[in-house]
Amino acid sequence: MKRLLRQLLPFASLLALIVLLAALEPEKFLTGSNFLNVLRRSSVNGIIALGMTAIIISGGIDLSVGSLLALAGMVGALVIQAAGPEWGALAGTFAGIGAGALCGLVNGLVITRLGLPPFIITLGSMSVFRGVAYVMHDGQPYNVPDYRFLGEGVVFGIPVSVILFVALALLAFLALRYTRLGRYTYAIGSNRDAAFHAGVRIERSLLALYALTGTLAGIAAMIGTSRTVSAQPTAGIGMELDVIAAVVIGGASLSGGSGTILGTVIGTLLIAFLRNGCTLLGISTNVQLIVIGVIIVAAVALDKAAQRRKA
Repeated sequence: MKRLLRQLLPFASLLALIVLLAALEPEKFLTGSNFLNVLRRSSVNGIIALGMTAIIISGGIDLSVGSLLALAGMVGALVIQAAGPEWGALAGTFAGIGAGALCGLVNGLVITRLGLPPFIITLGSMSVFRGVAYVMHDGQPYNVPDYRFLGEGVVFGIPVSVILFVALALLAFLALRYTRLGRYTYAIGSNRDAAFHAGVRIERSLLALYALTGTLAGIAAMIGTSRTVSAQPTAGIGMELDVIAAVVIGGASLSGGSGTILGTVIGTLLIAFLRNGCTLLGISTNVQLIVIGVIIVAAVALDKAAQRRKA
């Protein structure tokens, strides 16, 4: 019963937040355009959070996702400019996604080969990826004025970025629940030694998780680039905070072994609506950072308390 209540807490919190904001700012908040705007803005963080969910379930973490997003966007925009108007959009999109996958693969290789904590490795790669993004164009953005479909496109009234988020969330849910990699992910996070003795290929599984997370970050990077029609080397600064917060608020344990895609989606929407509500109420972004930080601490504290009771 307690476990069920804990799983329902993020959903209940989201509903409570929506009701509160609807009461405080009904004319601005309760509009279709505002809801679509929140969903569109949450799609970038949400797509990256899908990969972060699997990594945290496995007992790891990736602090480099914001810098990775900036680097992948810069690579994609560079290829768009170089390839020209005919094939630039398609080539640049795949180049950006590929750059994200390659960076994620590098993270996974270093973590598995050196045996160092993911926190340390991704903290270092966060700096490396950001530095490369700055060096690529002397700290200047790449402008791609015609690259708009992923960020501004609409299909049957629904933003393309939201459709991609929903589709990828569904694929991630099925992968974690029904594939061998998904089962291995939970096993590694629950008890790494037991998983090894049970025949789980830990290094190969972790390599796949970090590469997939990099791929998702590459997709998010190209959506962000399309939304602003430019690739900024400063993109994604602080994004890892929101992404990790979404996963933890959604019920995943930083100790590994537990977490769900549905919880992460709810956590992502909770943070998106929280930021949207603060903006509508005239609350500064600095205060928003404080609120999100407090929420992260509270979510981790609840998780630790639940683990102590279980023990």
